[in-house]
Amino acid sequence: MPELRVGERRWSVAPGSNLLDALNSNGEAVPYSCRAGSCHACLVQCLQGQPSDTRPDALSPEQRQQGWRLACQCQVVEDLQVHTFDPQHDGRPAEVSAIDWLSAHVLRLRLVPQRPLRYSAGQHLVLWAGQVARPYSLASLPQEDRFLEFHIDCRQPGAFSDAARLLQIGDSIRLGELRGGALHYDADWHERPLWLLAAGTGLGPLFGILREALLQDHQGSIRVIHLAHDPSEHYLAKPLQAMAATRANLSIELWTPADLPTTLAQLRLISRQTQALLCGGPDSVDAFARRLYLAGLPRNQLLADAFLPRG
Repeated sequence: MPELRVGERRWSVAPGSNLLDALNSNGEAVPYSCRAGSCHACLVQCLQGQPSDTRPDALSPEQRQQGWRLACQCQVVEDLQVHTFDPQHDGRPAEVSAIDWLSAHVLRLRLVPQRPLRYSAGQHLVLWAGQVARPYSLASLPQEDRFLEFHIDCRQPGAFSDAARLLQIGDSIRLGELRGGALHYDADWHERPLWLLAAGTGLGPLFGILREALLQDHQGSIRVIHLAHDPSEHYLAKPLQAMAATRANLSIELWTPADLPTTLAQLRLISRQTQALLCGGPDSVDAFARRLYLAGLPRNQLLADAFLPRG
């Protein structure tokens, strides 16, 4: 049977064992979120030996050359020595600069990294609170904000959201991997209609992308739709409406599940040049996407980022 080694510890595992399970079941607390190769919270570095990897394309060539792998996507097929991601050693330090509630269930966390972080609106960043990690989309805009902003959905219990509730200004937190994600603003869309459809805290990254579009003086119409559990959870309604009051080409629509069947059925494209960006839970993103395709939106003009539940 192949042997798995972490530091001075070593033990035997069954051939073909999932690497994440083999580590966690033997006392190595490797965090994970999606188990689908998307969140990148379960990064480990292979020092000797190679696992069988079902998602070699999930990491950059540079990361793979350095031995980094996603434990959830690997099987142990030979003796393997790994280094688990240590946020104190491998992570980048940051400090909590602000923490407040935007609604009863949405916590806004603002961090100031010790060293400036180069990022774009729509990207994801893995956050570490102690030994608890989870990826979150950035809601800030690097050209205008000196902090990194995240909108954390605390409706359901979760290891990171529970830890985030206890954070105070001045507390330290560690930053893990920065990822591209599917969402971004492209200057080539300057004249085209832009639709931003968000569910829940999927509004966070789209808020950053909206600000990017306005900063670049987007000339096409911009339609923002936010689907929330109830009216009280339209947590950015006031700043969005304030933006719309000064931009004739910007419209804001606030939806709830009770509205969804009717409002979705009424979605009509004003142009086949429309560019649509979707973000939120998988069910909401799928519902938005299906309706847009039925309305005639070309598939290559839709970008979607679905927040995967913890696997």
